[in-house]
Amino acid sequence: MKRTHPIIRFIKHMFSHPWQVQRHFSAEALRTIEKAISASEKNHAGEIRFVVEAGLHPYEILCKKTPKKRAIELFGRLNVWDTEHNNGVLIYLLLADRDVEIVADRGIDQHVGRDGWEAICHEMEGLFRKGQFEAGMLQGIAKISTVLQQHYPQTGISKNEVSNKPLVM
Repeated sequence: MKRTHPIIRFIKHMFSHPWQVQRHFSAEALRTIEKAISASEKNHAGEIRFVVEAGLHPYEILCKKTPKKRAIELFGRLNVWDTEHNNGVLIYLLLADRDVEIVADRGIDQHVGRDGWEAICHEMEGLFRKGQFEAGMLQGIAKISTVLQQHYPQTGISKNEVSNKPLVM
């Protein structure tokens, strides 16, 4: 996470609202992302979930909650960790901080590691800085899909354990 003065961060989050997500991700963009996740999961046995949040509650900012901590919290709450093969991946975007985090279950994480996930995050953030939010997400999904195909190739019909629909908070 980039270091921002705590007061500036607090103000950004205070004035963050879900309608700001719509500025960067139209309904059509969210449908496209959902379709990309669905198509991706036909090529591997992994599970991908995308969550975008406008900003954190002011109390969470005062408690210095980082995007990484929030992503881990949602990873558990949304049961992304509870996949049959321990290969769930959460992509979490906190718009107020312009920060993307990838949290992966232990099965896939052992193959990719922190550096691998951070490299994908940095590529996505580069496109976000250019205002290309949909393209950044699609690129991230494609990169994660490649990793999942390599380590968890599709071996038949698998059930969809985690919703493919983007969650806007």
